[in-house]
Amino acid sequence: MRIFFLSLLMGSAFLLQAQNKLDKKVLMTIADEPVTVKEFMDVYGKNNVNNQVIDKKSLEEYLELYINFKLKVKEAESLKMDTAKAFIEELEGYRKQLAKPYFTNEKVSEALLQEAYDRKLQDVRASHILLRLDKNALPEDTLKVYQKAMDLRKRILAGEDFALVAVEASEDPSTRDREEIPGKQSFRPGNKGDLGYFSVFDMVYPFENGAYNTPVDEVSMPVRSDFGYHLIKVAERSPALGTIEVAHIYLSIPVNAPDSLDKEKSERIQRIYEEIQGGMKFEEAVKAYSEDRGSAQRDGKLSKFTVNRIVPEFVETVKSLEVDEISAPVRTVYGYHIIKLIGTEAPGSFEVEKPKLSERLSKDSRARKSEQAVISQIKKENGFKANEANMLSFISQLDSTFVSGKWEAPEDLKNDNSLFKLGKQNFTNTHFIEFIKTKQSKQDNLNAAQYARQLFAQFADHSCLEYEDSQLEKKYPEFAALMEEYRDGILLFDLMDKEVWSKAVKDSTGLAAFYETHKNNYMWGERADATVYMITKDEDVARVKEMLQTDISDEALLQKLDQDSIRSVRIKTGKFEKGDNNFVDMTKWEPGLSDELKTNVDKGSVFVRIHKIITPEPKALDEARGIITSEYQTELEKQWVKRLREKYPVSVDQKIFEKVKSNY
Repeated sequence: MRIFFLSLLMGSAFLLQAQNKLDKKVLMTIADEPVTVKEFMDVYGKNNVNNQVIDKKSLEEYLELYINFKLKVKEAESLKMDTAKAFIEELEGYRKQLAKPYFTNEKVSEALLQEAYDRKLQDVRASHILLRLDKNALPEDTLKVYQKAMDLRKRILAGEDFALVAVEASEDPSTRDREEIPGKQSFRPGNKGDLGYFSVFDMVYPFENGAYNTPVDEVSMPVRSDFGYHLIKVAERSPALGTIEVAHIYLSIPVNAPDSLDKEKSERIQRIYEEIQGGMKFEEAVKAYSEDRGSAQRDGKLSKFTVNRIVPEFVETVKSLEVDEISAPVRTVYGYHIIKLIGTEAPGSFEVEKPKLSERLSKDSRARKSEQAVISQIKKENGFKANEANMLSFISQLDSTFVSGKWEAPEDLKNDNSLFKLGKQNFTNTHFIEFIKTKQSKQDNLNAAQYARQLFAQFADHSCLEYEDSQLEKKYPEFAALMEEYRDGILLFDLMDKEVWSKAVKDSTGLAAFYETHKNNYMWGERADATVYMITKDEDVARVKEMLQTDISDEALLQKLDQDSIRSVRIKTGKFEKGDNNFVDMTKWEPGLSDELKTNVDKGSVFVRIHKIITPEPKALDEARGIITSEYQTELEKQWVKRLREKYPVSVDQKIFEKVKSNY
């Protein structure tokens, strides 16, 4: 048994080796360019989409198609179509799209997608205290703000009220009341740090992380975002409501309204609620009492919303309601509401939500995590090594103008000193200076050395991605093959349009000549020149039949019907083949007026007058223009391919092809 198994393995290895050897053989030359067996079979396999068994006939047929395809591409190249600006731009656009998967770390991306989905299933309500800090702040300034945040956190943990500390210390202007300035701004009450409800993607990613990773009723450690440091207190985490639809009855109260007005509106909304409780329909109460005139016209319905789009008191109420349930009066910063829940649409399964989450993820800062993983891999694979000594030398020659945003590099700095290597490529001072020209901007919180380090990190990442992009065709044969396919496909489409498709449409003389030569291929069958009369009212049938039996013309019939105020007759005239009209088919197919006809499908009575029977004849050009144009295009392509085969030499190694047919 073991000997048999080893023999089988050796036999398989031998066959595989023989196959690999055959794959490398030149099967044909087209316009002096060799095509290997593998090239041909790879394309055949890709286009043989039905997974049919490869047989000799299909291979022979495809060989001819492949040769024709390559000849057309060769002709496009000879016409310099591959150097046209429009072609280059179109191909580059496709390349960018096709290259995207190679710059995504699948494990990181899947983890981010799963994280986003898990968070989408939860709504969070949180408050924060913000201490502003420039994202490029100096280390000593960063430490000061961090320490201040820690001091505030200690106070809160010692028992001070988070909201009161927020009003005192937070640098988020929405925290405190905004006082009225007559003629300039109205009064607005502060939120005391309460940000209400939100879900995934509603906040910047670092803040979102802090909120979802902090337990309910606890205060986070300082969380750094581009805005500064945040202390986050999570008030609630609950199953996501998703998309919400409600209707409401609304009584408005200005934010700085006197207590007397608030009391008046409070009592009024309570009376409205009592009327509803007593049997008044919610929709009638909306029309009678709601001060939101826009929604009142829609039975109080508001546009659908998510939790981050509405005040938290509203969300809290919705969470307590069942569908079609009506709430007691609710006070918000805008006034009083009575809310009716119409419905909620919770997030779907992961597979349902994945496409939208992927799109949001690609536009969010967290997508950078996947890119960074790719960059790290590129550095590892290509032996990235920075030259710290040369970088320090570069920095030593910078002055304060480097942070002005208008820096011009001194000539002696433009040299070939290596800053880092990637694969066999050396990245020098000159390369870095060119990058700086396109990226520099004025900096207020960085010195020259810090800004140079920041730009250098960007330059290294950018160079890694560009380097990897330049290697894709060499590194991934399947990508190279796909790009070749797109390149040839675009060239072929443009040339086919020029030589065949548009030419056939525009060449009216050639089309007419082709029609005259082949018109007997486009024949009408036997047809009846007939008129169909349908009468939809039974009481009109006898009168119309009487008119038709006089052999009256259709024009005279229409006049007579109009004079007699008969409106129930529909007339259809035409030339009908068998199968075109079921009523014409029901006649004897001879000139004259038919008997009264009826079917189980069409209501009313029908008469058919056959004027004459037309023997088979060629269709006019306009009657069959579509199919004639299509066949003219086929003829143009056939003639064009014949000229191409005369112009470019084609040679197929039949011995190799026979081996291909037997081996595959």
